[in-house]
Amino acid sequence: MKAEILAVGTELLLGDIVNTNAQYIARRLADLGISVYHHSVVGDNPERLKDAYELAFKRADLVITTGGLGPTKDDLTKEIAAEYFNKELVVDEESMKKIEEYSKRNNRPVLESNKKQAYMPKGCIILKNDHGSAPGCIIEDKGKILIMMPGPPREMKPMFENYAVPYLEKFSDGVLVSRVLRVLGLGESEMEDRVKDIIDSQDNPTVAPYVKDGEATLRITSKANIKEEAVKLLVPMESNIRERLGDYIYGVDDTTIEEVVAKLLIDKNLTIATAESCTGGLIASKLINYPGISSVFMEGVVSYSNDAKVKRLGVKKETLDKYGAVSKETAEEMAVGIAKTAGTDIGISVTGIAGPDGGTAEKPVGLVYVGLYIKGSVKTKKLNFWGDRQNIRNRTAISALDWLRREIK
Repeated sequence: MKAEILAVGTELLLGDIVNTNAQYIARRLADLGISVYHHSVVGDNPERLKDAYELAFKRADLVITTGGLGPTKDDLTKEIAAEYFNKELVVDEESMKKIEEYSKRNNRPVLESNKKQAYMPKGCIILKNDHGSAPGCIIEDKGKILIMMPGPPREMKPMFENYAVPYLEKFSDGVLVSRVLRVLGLGESEMEDRVKDIIDSQDNPTVAPYVKDGEATLRITSKANIKEEAVKLLVPMESNIRERLGDYIYGVDDTTIEEVVAKLLIDKNLTIATAESCTGGLIASKLINYPGISSVFMEGVVSYSNDAKVKRLGVKKETLDKYGAVSKETAEEMAVGIAKTAGTDIGISVTGIAGPDGGTAEKPVGLVYVGLYIKGSVKTKKLNFWGDRQNIRNRTAISALDWLRREIK
C-alpha cells in the first residue's frame, strides 16, 4: 500500500507552525509496513485542497490528512473530501452529543459553528476524539482510503494510535522495526566511514546515516512478518555497529544527551553546578529538563561579563588580562570556582565566541573552551564550531555534556 500524508493549514505554509504530525505519522506507518512516498502541505483554500486530493489519490492508495476539522469557515478538509467523493454530509448523533457535552464542561454555548464538526460524510467510519471536540473519520471509496484527523498533536496522536492504527493493521505488508543509534564526538563523514562497508552491502536490515542538531545518527531498519522476527534481525547489526563506534554511541531512539548525563549523575550521586558564558544557561536548562535532577543539580551561573567571572566565580583578574575571557585558563578557573562556591562534586564551565561578531584571527567565531572540575581534578577542552550563533551555542552545550558523560562514566 502506498500512502501520502497531507497537512492542511495556511499556518503551516507560512511557517508559523512546524509540521511535527507528518513526522509522527510517517514513523508509525513505517512501523506498520506501509510505504510513504509523499508529504504535502496545502493552505485553507477549497480549490487548492481539492487539487491536493486529486494529486494525492493519483499516486497513493491511502491519504492521511491532519488539520482543517475545526469549527471555523476555513476548516474545510472534511467538506471538500465529501465533495471529492460525492458523499452527503449528515449529522452523527454520537459526535453531536459529545460536542454538546464538551461545550458544557467548558462553560461554553454550543454554536452553529461547533455543530458543523458533527456533520460527517455519509457511510464513513468515525474516529472518536478523546481529547477535543473535532472527530475524525475514514472514507473508503473505489479502492481508495482517506483518513482525516485533527491538527493539534495532543488530539491527533491518541486518535491515530487508538483508532486509526487498529484499522490500518489489516493493510500492513509485514512489519518494519527501527532502532536509532545516537552518536556524539564523531562527524557524519567519520561515522559513515567506520560503517561504510555495512551501508554498501545492506539488505535487511538497512542502515541509514543522518545528521541533526549537532549530532549524527544511524537508523537501523528491519522488515519481517511479525515484530519479534524484525527485532531479532536488528540485534546482530546493532552489535556490529556498536563494536565499531563504541563509546561514541550515547543513546538510542529518542534519548537525549541530557537524559543520559542526568541519569548518570543521579545514579552515581554526583552533585553538579554550571558556569556558562557564551551558552547563557543552555547547559543548565538542558539538565533541568530531566525529572529528579534537583537531587544533584545545585545551581547554574551565567557569568557573561568579566566582572561576573571575577566576583561570582573567583576568576583572577590577572588571568583575564593575560589570557582573555575565551581561554583554557579562564575556563579552568570558572569550573573550579563554581564547584567550590556551590560545594559540588562537579563544576562545568564554558566560555567562547558565539558570533556573529567578536572573532579575531587568533580567536575566531566558534572557538569555545570547556572546563571540567571533578572532585579535585580539573581539565579543559578546546572546541571549534561553525554556523550561526544559536547553532554554536547548542553544539557547545551538547558537546560539553557529552564530554561530561565520558568523564563520569
